[in-house]
Amino acid sequence: MKEELKQLEKEALDKITSADSLKEVNEVRVAYLGKKGPITEVLRGMGKLSAEERPVMGALANEVRESIASAISEKNEALEQAEIAKKLEEQAIDVTLPGSPVKLGARHPLTIVTEELEDLFISMGYTVEEGPEVETDYYNFEALNLPKEHPARDMQDSFYITADTLLRTQTSPIQVRTLEKHKGKGPVKIICPGKVYRRDNDDATHSHQFNQIEGLVVDKNISMSDLKGTLELFAKKMFGEDREIRLRPSFFPFTEPSVEVDVSCFKCGGKGCSVCKQTGWIEVLGAGMVHPNVLEMSGFDSNEYQGFAFGMGQERIAMLKYGIDDIRHFYTNDIRFLSQFKQA
Repeated sequence: MKEELKQLEKEALDKITSADSLKEVNEVRVAYLGKKGPITEVLRGMGKLSAEERPVMGALANEVRESIASAISEKNEALEQAEIAKKLEEQAIDVTLPGSPVKLGARHPLTIVTEELEDLFISMGYTVEEGPEVETDYYNFEALNLPKEHPARDMQDSFYITADTLLRTQTSPIQVRTLEKHKGKGPVKIICPGKVYRRDNDDATHSHQFNQIEGLVVDKNISMSDLKGTLELFAKKMFGEDREIRLRPSFFPFTEPSVEVDVSCFKCGGKGCSVCKQTGWIEVLGAGMVHPNVLEMSGFDSNEYQGFAFGMGQERIAMLKYGIDDIRHFYTNDIRFLSQFKQA
């Protein structure tokens, strides 16, 4: 029995030494130290031994078990350390290599244009006012000299929510609300940027939702020359110092007289090209003197106070400023398009 135990110990230790994985070591443990292993089978035959031999053989069996268990523990530890070392080698990081570049975002071109316009008019003494995008029919139309059934309402196909509420079609309602807050006392000098909504078919130059920024000045002795001077400064700051403007008669229900404002083409300098359709001029906005009815409905005495107003779309300005040919580029979130404005 003694020789059999020593032989089993030698076999187990040899297999442990040659094992290349934790799985193989575990198989040796189960095979030799398990309940059905050969060492257990040998110990079951100890009943045939004399009383003097049993303690000697029991002690030897325990030594063999401890020897095999100790070898298994050492082998497991060695294999685990080798596996860790292999992973460290495979996953080694060269700390001297440059890091991955961090991609920086870019401001949206409409944000850039809006901020430029706000900075320009704030520098001229204007304040920035905001108002609700869901408006009442009164502020969106009636207070702007557009009573119900007025034919000019057809110029703006609207998104009505109820018979009396709608998504605003312009930022002009903010002007009316601001005039009412002043309770007939000037001066008023504001710009009103924001989103507006009209039932329009989306194409390269139209969108059902777009941005608008309107300006309003009301005070005593305001004239058309004040409007013209303001718009000339706007054109030079936004499109270049050599830009000129021209005013063409037009119609808007809330201004009288009303004008369309053109700026000399910044690509050809007024000589005529594809951008200005060979005219030398590009239409940029609408403007005019505030209609007396609008002033009166807002609590101002039109005999004492006069004013001018203008309105423009940020998309229109951005398309002209950056040579963008499709308004839909502003809303499709194409990274290739937006990344061009990182240095703008």
